[in-house]
Amino acid sequence: MEINPNFTDKARRDFELVQRALGQNDRNAYAALMNNYRDAIYFMLLKMTNNKDDADDLTIEAFGKAFKNLNLYTPNYAFSTWLFKIATNNCIDFLRKRKQQNISLDQEFDDNPGSQLSRNVTNEDLNPEETIINEQKIKYMRTIVDKLKPHYRVLIELRYFEELSYEEISEQLNLPMGTVKAKLFRARDLLYNIINKTPDAI
Repeated sequence: MEINPNFTDKARRDFELVQRALGQNDRNAYAALMNNYRDAIYFMLLKMTNNKDDADDLTIEAFGKAFKNLNLYTPNYAFSTWLFKIATNNCIDFLRKRKQQNISLDQEFDDNPGSQLSRNVTNEDLNPEETIINEQKIKYMRTIVDKLKPHYRVLIELRYFEELSYEEISEQLNLPMGTVKAKLFRARDLLYNIINKTPDAI
């Protein structure tokens, strides 16, 4: 992979970090890439979602997807361009799904002046087979979560099983908000590593 001669100094710096991350599995290189763009990605996603918790979760997801597919990055354009595209597309998908979930079956809207059209909403209820598969996935995830140390496990359970906000977790565990977010990030990283090493992952 050759560097683009038109790259700026910042793009060259990122390209070298990508090379180190891919070639040497350098964790410091991954950390540097995240530190370079985490705030910028977060504030972009915050503008898109208008929700701090969603922006924080989507920021982590964006980096997770980027790092998982880092081998697909090509230096035709800057790493930052590629990363922001991943973050934007992921957020758009998130917003689209949330909008679909919020549609009311009885909601109506004006299509043309004087006319009322009911929204057509597809039935997204799971059939028995899908229900069983979904239950198996939940059971599997709980098994994986149980492998975490207690202080990480409780954070994952509160955030993703009980669906508490960061503020609620902070109050319940009497921890600073920054500590909650940092520990959750670490817990998600550990989960990702455990899943990758589990051959029978669903």
